[in-house]
Amino acid sequence: MRIRKMKIVIIGDGKVGHKLTLQLSEEDYDIVLIDQNAGKLKEALNQMDIFCITGNGVDVEVQKQADVPHADLVIACASTDEMNMLSCLLARRLGARHTIARVRNPIYYRQIDILKEDLHLSMVVNPELIAANEIARILLFPAASKVETFMKGRVELVEHVLREESLLEGLSLVEIYQKFQIKILVCAVKRGNEIYIPDGDFVLRKDDRLHIAAGHRELEMFFKSVGRKRVRVKKVLIFGGGNVCFYLASQLIQIGMQVKIIEKNKEKCEYLCEALPKATIIHGDATDHDLLLEEGIREADAVVALTGMDEENIITSLFAKTQGVNKIIAKVNEDSRAQMVEGLGIDSIISAKSAAADAIVNYVRARRNSYSSANVETIYRLLNGKVEAMEFIIKEECSFTNVPLKDLPTKPNHLIACIGRKRKIIIPGGDDHLEVGDSVIVVTKDHIINKFTDILA
Repeated sequence: MRIRKMKIVIIGDGKVGHKLTLQLSEEDYDIVLIDQNAGKLKEALNQMDIFCITGNGVDVEVQKQADVPHADLVIACASTDEMNMLSCLLARRLGARHTIARVRNPIYYRQIDILKEDLHLSMVVNPELIAANEIARILLFPAASKVETFMKGRVELVEHVLREESLLEGLSLVEIYQKFQIKILVCAVKRGNEIYIPDGDFVLRKDDRLHIAAGHRELEMFFKSVGRKRVRVKKVLIFGGGNVCFYLASQLIQIGMQVKIIEKNKEKCEYLCEALPKATIIHGDATDHDLLLEEGIREADAVVALTGMDEENIITSLFAKTQGVNKIIAKVNEDSRAQMVEGLGIDSIISAKSAAADAIVNYVRARRNSYSSANVETIYRLLNGKVEAMEFIIKEECSFTNVPLKDLPTKPNHLIACIGRKRKIIIPGGDDHLEVGDSVIVVTKDHIINKFTDILA
């Protein structure tokens, strides 16, 4: 069956809207972008193969001009939550099949189930909550610099940087599997500016950035075996008291961590004191090194830099590094800055806009593939978007089921990393096969995969 082009209307060319338009424009979608700023739209037109309309997304005439009545999906990520929800309500009334609204305010988000039902929203995206969840996962697994989850949390894909004197340095992947006898799979490696989907002969070097897939227990055993003892994070110091901080601190307090927040806006401090009575709130400037020393940065197990400015987050993270903090996480929204920061030795970089864009792309791909033999469930973009890890559910018997993987010809730079079958997690070898109902994680480099058969030669 030929899948027709999906028609997608995106309202708002801000950080999330622009990132999302950029990602979706690389694929075969019919995209219309609405924004009130003609200059920004001109820039977007020069960058991407899309159609642009200057106007307000809550104006019915503007939506009609964008052909919203025939849209498969309308995504509202303008500057305010109210505007996004109203835009989606109008879009549904006009005939759009599905709508997604970005909703950031914690008050709205607490009652999102009611709002979602009344506004007929297909999905609600909260970039700050997604970013907070990502940071919480990293703090629970501090040996990793990034943690993504598949198969409803049963499989983790972690990023780990080889630092000096690692037991893995100089070993090929085959030697690692033979030596440690733990079922893990190194499915992508970044070395300098090069990215590899490695085979068994690939030899690891210092500063390699590995992406490892396995069950949580196997990962813990593996890191313990290579000398990375699990150091439990107990004391967390957060710079910046915005929405990401609020969502993150709420989670960390719930799991028993001590949280101290430094925020320079007095009103935000007062709000956080009321909203988070178990956290310590300090009214001050996180770029003041004397204040950080006074507030115990050297005793912190982890520092999370979440101010509204990338530069501040980078500077404070580098200072935390000089003070010997083991785990440092920085929120850096600008892609070019994020790449630069990696080179400075700050392993964990979080971007709320990228996390939100990825969540929406997940949904779009799932809708697009709802009629194919294998549905896309989850997608993560790794290593600045150069590598994608995708989870498929095999829905029906077809040409690639019940065939040993060694007889299944896959294209270069594609890897079947993991199979979930009922309650079992399989790190596949050549004799394994795929069955109906399996969850399959595929890792691919420099390619857009829309359906499972795209990986087959």
